Amino acid sequence: ERLGGVAGNAGLFASADDLAAFAQALLAGGKPILKSSTVARMWAPQTPPTVPTRGLGWRLDAPLAANRAALPPLGAASHLGYTGTGLWLDPLHQVYVVVLSSRLHPDEHGDAGPLRAKVVATVADALGDLPPERLLKAHPDWTPRIAPYLPKAVPAPVLAGIDVLAASDFSALQGLRVGLLTHRAGVDGAGRRSIDALYAAPGVTLAALFSPEHGLSGDREGKIGNDTDARTGLPVYSLYGATRRPTPEMLAGLDALVVDLQDVGTRFYTYASTLGYVMEAAAEQGLPVLVLDRPNPLGGEAVQGPLLDPERRSFTGYWPLPVRHGMTLGELARLFAGETPIPVKLTVIPMAGYRRDLTYEDTGRPWLPPSPNLPSLAATRLYPGVGMVEGAEVSVGRGTEHPFELVGAPWIDAPQLAAALSALQLPGVTFAPDDFTPGTSRYTGLLCHGVRLTITDRQALDTPALGVALAATLYRLYPERFTLDRLLGNMGSQAVLDAIGAGQDWREIRRLWLADLAAFEAVRRKYLLYP
Repeated sequence: ERLGGVAGNAGLFASADDLAAFAQALLAGGKPILKSSTVARMWAPQTPPTVPTRGLGWRLDAPLAANRAALPPLGAASHLGYTGTGLWLDPLHQVYVVVLSSRLHPDEHGDAGPLRAKVVATVADALGDLPPERLLKAHPDWTPRIAPYLPKAVPAPVLAGIDVLAASDFSALQGLRVGLLTHRAGVDGAGRRSIDALYAAPGVTLAALFSPEHGLSGDREGKIGNDTDARTGLPVYSLYGATRRPTPEMLAGLDALVVDLQDVGTRFYTYASTLGYVMEAAAEQGLPVLVLDRPNPLGGEAVQGPLLDPERRSFTGYWPLPVRHGMTLGELARLFAGETPIPVKLTVIPMAGYRRDLTYEDTGRPWLPPSPNLPSLAATRLYPGVGMVEGAEVSVGRGTEHPFELVGAPWIDAPQLAAALSALQLPGVTFAPDDFTPGTSRYTGLLCHGVRLTITDRQALDTPALGVALAATLYRLYPERFTLDRLLGNMGSQAVLDAIGAGQDWREIRRLWLADLAAFEAVRRKYLLYP
């Protein structure tokens, strides 16, 4: 600045030829520029799995492959420049991409994002699909991060709603200008984003995108602003920022709204509320809503936990559901339309081949994390229980490699808590003393003592009962440290909270919600889509 902007002090400048030589050296191991050990750290994750993945000095990406949306963000490295430049390196394919442009010409207000994204997408599409097993074979030490993305070999893979819609040549949307609410987990069976499938669909005009909590990329925390999708250039309206409902201005010029979200089957996860708000906003504007269905990762049979007190409806509780409702998002949409006064024209595109008794692994679909703190099916399955206690003064492992598989605090006696919980003989789960340091949320950077939870029988596990047992035990052992009233938001039931405060056994407390569950089941049955 002191030289009037004439000095090259914003970074290193080079020609395309020089960058090509640099890229080739790195792909060959780094010599003579860098040590091979340094380059190896460049490709390896250096950040916790609950934040955007970074290597040593580089952003890590999925390899350059046509199905990269369904691959973990590992295996390739990239670096973007302020003026619109970009460099991508893919050692698996031995391919690099160099983009040199100047978004500053002529008025310093250009945007090179769409150009860069389209160049990279063109290269990736030309390279074809990449089985995630190949990525795992190249980097077996990355197994915990890659394993969830591996599709399972099953006799009859389940087709998600987007695949069923595509098989019909998008007939339900022909001639329409549509908006799409989706996120990173919204991909088709080939690993292509639902965004790209709809954008390329003949006879359909995809005109706007909407993102839920955690953003379009699924790795964001906190409020999110509006954005632009780099690959398509479409506007992305955040429904977890300045507004949680689509505004009339966002919906202007649309003929329909499409929803393709991977829900997690838990009442206090916000995607069901976002769906409800979208249905309300669409009804006000006279727009039909089409929901592309996906599996419930907790299964479609178990219905467990206290129902939300009707007066406590909020963004973490759109309707008086139990903690585990056993419904897909498409089924919830049908329930919302049928049980609330939303005059919306609703269409659900069901999955093909789905049954209520299928586990998520049975569907053959890889687990694409819908948020940074549900990186695995184990975390997702424990979430309905462990998530019930995180409103109080404990960490649930956010910012570690095992969120929702850990519960602790700096003031907890780990062996004491593990012994007390083990003595309850909760079916389907074990507890072991453990220490951990959260990377985000409560007690960030502080050593916490507590327990590690391991699922031993997911069919026997009643996760809301687990949440009650955790709350009751923590309150009994540490009444001066653990504030019970802070649990009401996720627990949702004042009667259950009062029973915990009165020292009742978890089995007695569980009986409190059985009659309510039976009444809910009678309502739920009317809206189920699958046998």
